[in-house]
Amino acid sequence: MPESTSTTSSEPSARAQTGGPYISASTSLPEITPKALFLGFILSAVLAGANAYLGLKVGMTVSASIPAAVISMALLKAFKESNILENNIVQTAASAGESLAAGVIFTLPALIMLRYWEGFPFLETMSVALCGGIIGVLFTIPLRRALILEAELQFPEGIATGEVLKAGDRGGGGAKYIAIAGLAGAAMQFFQTGLKVVGDSVSGAVTAGKSVFGIASGLGVALLSVGYIVGLNIATLVFLGGAIAWFVGIPLYTALADPATLQSIVGDATGWDAALSVWDARIRYMGVGAMATGGLWALVALIEPIRDGIRSSMDAVRRAKDESTPDITRTERDTPINFVLGGAAAMAVPIFIVFTFVVDQTGLGISSGLYWLTIVFGVLFAFVAGFLFSSVAGYMAGLVGSSNNPISGVTIATILTVSLILLVLLGSQIDFAVDTSQAAAAAATAILVGAVVCCAAAIAGDNMQDLKAGHIVGATPMNQQIMQVVGVVAASLAIAPVMDLLFSAYGFGDVLPRAGMDPSEALAAPQATLMSSVADGVFSRNLPWTMIGLGVLIAIAIIVWDKWLESRESSFRAPVLAVAVGIYLPIDLSVPIFIGGLIAYFAARSATKKAGEEEPESQRGLLFASGLITGEALVGIFLAIPFAIQEDANALAISPDMLGLSPAAFATMEQTLGVVLFAGFCFWLYQVAKK
Repeated sequence: MPESTSTTSSEPSARAQTGGPYISASTSLPEITPKALFLGFILSAVLAGANAYLGLKVGMTVSASIPAAVISMALLKAFKESNILENNIVQTAASAGESLAAGVIFTLPALIMLRYWEGFPFLETMSVALCGGIIGVLFTIPLRRALILEAELQFPEGIATGEVLKAGDRGGGGAKYIAIAGLAGAAMQFFQTGLKVVGDSVSGAVTAGKSVFGIASGLGVALLSVGYIVGLNIATLVFLGGAIAWFVGIPLYTALADPATLQSIVGDATGWDAALSVWDARIRYMGVGAMATGGLWALVALIEPIRDGIRSSMDAVRRAKDESTPDITRTERDTPINFVLGGAAAMAVPIFIVFTFVVDQTGLGISSGLYWLTIVFGVLFAFVAGFLFSSVAGYMAGLVGSSNNPISGVTIATILTVSLILLVLLGSQIDFAVDTSQAAAAAATAILVGAVVCCAAAIAGDNMQDLKAGHIVGATPMNQQIMQVVGVVAASLAIAPVMDLLFSAYGFGDVLPRAGMDPSEALAAPQATLMSSVADGVFSRNLPWTMIGLGVLIAIAIIVWDKWLESRESSFRAPVLAVAVGIYLPIDLSVPIFIGGLIAYFAARSATKKAGEEEPESQRGLLFASGLITGEALVGIFLAIPFAIQEDANALAISPDMLGLSPAAFATMEQTLGVVLFAGFCFWLYQVAKK
């Protein structure tokens, strides 16, 4: 999830891939070996859990391909024999776990927020992830040749992963950067979330007349690293979206809104809390309009590549039937198309079964005929939208990378469309305005369809990056496609217990599993919160359509701006979905992302100046940032265990009394330490990246 655009300054340029594959097609090396299978399976499960935590906390996920490749290289060195293609196979499976986690966390927590689920039942959660992930793998197989060989797309993270694998094969030492940063990020997270002696955010607000201007910044190193990885272009656009919402939208709303309506939203809150309430209740819906518009724009822009992909698939079917066709070289051998088509058709059965288990006829209160019509519609829509958006995600990954892929945008468009269709389909038997429980059940049905599509699209973008890396190093595509399925299976088995653990320990959004929990400790789950609000709002007829309309207008303006930049051949571009992400993210997430983007920019300038090159080829900053993210995310999961056991997110917290401080002095110390340490990490990341 990822969400945004453009390659980072720390990634290798396209010239790094000149020439043929690193391992020639005529050379055969072991790829799917027992140790590669084992490592790929385990790493997929671990990275799925780590990215689930990150995405639920900050609303963005980052590609795990490079960290997985480096970890794989370090682990495989312990064996007597290993090779670059084994490393590539391991990272292929491992990164699938990270991507599938994005598909799950962006959607299924919405069922918690709708009060439709009270936890994450293992079979249902696993089945949705597994089915969506597998069709995502299958739908991208026919697109590999069209997007990787014929479309001349960059696939920035695929190129970067391929170069890291080649560097490791030549004796690269990138693992130490991930290890050092991982330990540092883990320590920071432990002191912030575990012991609670280091602040994790600072905030404030200014009132001018009736207008409230809120500003805040998170102090987590994962957010900083996300900004570094996506680069200044995207980080700026995310911050621009935040500025539109927080420096324009909220002040105008608080100044112009009817006093009674405003009072119902903010209550007794003042300052920052009042600004946050207004954003949550009204302003973030501009992000809904912007995201839906951006998703539709992406589809329009990708009609031609989707058409080319379908044609390529049909050509492959015809070639497979032609016995005179010469043998395909190892590096161009995909999974046979008859397996792909048969497998995709067969997936309709488990998806149908999952829908019947999750969609409750009693909760909907409809007749059996309408119920089965709803299930069939959901399955068909999931397949059609799954293929379309898998194509979109694969193409967008080639343009902007899988970390920046606008998965939530196309998912919002899916859920909004499904909700509106279901509103018409079910409206003959349900008065949604009267029965709110039926509205929640209908919204949950739309979320379920969106979850399958989201998992498919998330996997599709990641798969294309992995296949690009494989193309660079000389891997066998069919072997990678097999391992992508292995990674999906591993992540599907791991994601349900991890989600249940995180929900039990922290809570999601405004839903807490137990009385007495601190709402400020809950994981924000911004995308899932938005998905639930959109789906429920359609059926409850209480969506703030004025705000959604404003978001549409903002998106149109950004699209026009981006086309103008394109006409001028500007190096700075303005993908609309990056701005939309910023609108619906709290400003305290946008600010550290922007700071990370600034670090990436200035570090790249320093490195280029020293090297005397047009573009630096160093991966140190990228590896270091990935390590910070991995360390913070893993500690977040490990801390969830004692929090869940003791049913208290403050189970390990140090109290002011333990340090002999007053609450006010302790709060000052906590904030000061947070700011100082965050600044230290900024400087450290810059120093590593500029070398």
